[in-house]
Amino acid sequence: MHRNAFTIYVLNLAGADFLQLCTQVVHSLKCVLHVNINYYSFLGFLFMFAYFAGLCMIAAINVERCLSVIWPIWYHCQRPRHTSTIVCVLLWTFCLLLSLLVGLGCGRIFSVSKYNFCDTFKFITTAFIIVLTVVPSVSTLALLVKIICGSHRVRVTRLYITIALTVVVFIFFGLPLGICMFILRKFEEFRRSYSYNIHEVMIFLSCVNSCANPIIYLLVGSITHCRFQCQSLKLLLQRAMQDTPEEESGERVPSQRSGELETI
Repeated sequence: MHRNAFTIYVLNLAGADFLQLCTQVVHSLKCVLHVNINYYSFLGFLFMFAYFAGLCMIAAINVERCLSVIWPIWYHCQRPRHTSTIVCVLLWTFCLLLSLLVGLGCGRIFSVSKYNFCDTFKFITTAFIIVLTVVPSVSTLALLVKIICGSHRVRVTRLYITIALTVVVFIFFGLPLGICMFILRKFEEFRRSYSYNIHEVMIFLSCVNSCANPIIYLLVGSITHCRFQCQSLKLLLQRAMQDTPEEESGERVPSQRSGELETI
């Protein structure tokens, strides 16, 4: 597929989801096979790293889409070419450092820690999750205001639908894990009622969120005029990332095919 700003973010989001699911598969096999090897702390570190990375990628996708709609001239003419790649590298690096600090400060990576900064790093992580929760909400709200109340009408594309569904699924399935682990556990009443079963439910919802994104892409790409069309995987993904209105895309595709037929 031809890569653009959004496909790069989606590729990195898929990598974060894949890493998160792999850690859960390994942990599930460990529980089923009753393996006594103590590497749960390392799996927890990888899971936290993948969770933070996915949260950052979703926030970056929302900000990117908001900028492309609110300032379209700057976005298409003056935006640096490799901005998406640079942002993804910085986000991966930041999430890795944050996960390492939390793991080392709370003694999750090494059982013995000389300095205990667990409370400080948990406070930083809580602020980080709150900020990354507010950013998609504010950018989505600004985008809706621009679409509804803007002087120039902004037409909804498949890409906007894909991003909106991704955010909604993450809010309902992915975000509760971060809220329970880093925000609500600070309250004494919730800490007393917090049990292992609640943690397992939140982990399951987070896995559902990681598995839902490819399904969203396929559904958005396959629906045409309220009907499902079975097409190739490449074409479905291209349609899900389509940033042009449906009428324009419908006019361009026949001309391109006709050109190919004439060439043949």
